[in-house]
Amino acid sequence: MRGFARVTVIGGLLCGLLVLGCKKQEAAPTEPAPAPVEQASNVPPLHEDNIVSIAVRSEDHTTLVAALKAADYVTSVAASGPLTVFAPTNAAFDKLPEGTVENLVKPENVDTLRDILKYHVTTSAVQPDWLKDGQKLWMANGGKTTVHLKDGKLVSINDAKILAQIPAENGMLYIIDTVLLPPDK
Repeated sequence: MRGFARVTVIGGLLCGLLVLGCKKQEAAPTEPAPAPVEQASNVPPLHEDNIVSIAVRSEDHTTLVAALKAADYVTSVAASGPLTVFAPTNAAFDKLPEGTVENLVKPENVDTLRDILKYHVTTSAVQPDWLKDGQKLWMANGGKTTVHLKDGKLVSINDAKILAQIPAENGMLYIIDTVLLPPDK
């Protein structure tokens, strides 16, 4: 777990460096300019309101960001979209059996990790008012999820409670309290 935490912290720091803006200087600099920071190979330049940027800034989504990096999906989720991502919180990942996340981020399990992550994404910016109770959404892995509304408001996707909705530059982000696991194929 320590290694996973270290990767998460280092990855978060690298992403933080990537999204920092440069201050325009009005006068000649008094100190030498710092050397440019090299960009990590699996992290694209991120728009500040991009789905990935929002997740990177969230203390509640460090596990999701680490999983996206392990699956080499940062670029895909940072793409122009539109996408809808149902983003499990760290607490949602903590509900999984002990050792599940650590096992999924291993290189030999990347296909399973990718399938699970794709089950959290649909290829359009799904707005809450477009949805009907019981509606099925096709996910990027080819599976379906079921939308649940109460009093006309989106309350859950499958068994995952919707905690928040965040519009992003490249789609919609729904924060959920449970990891969505694809049905057996």
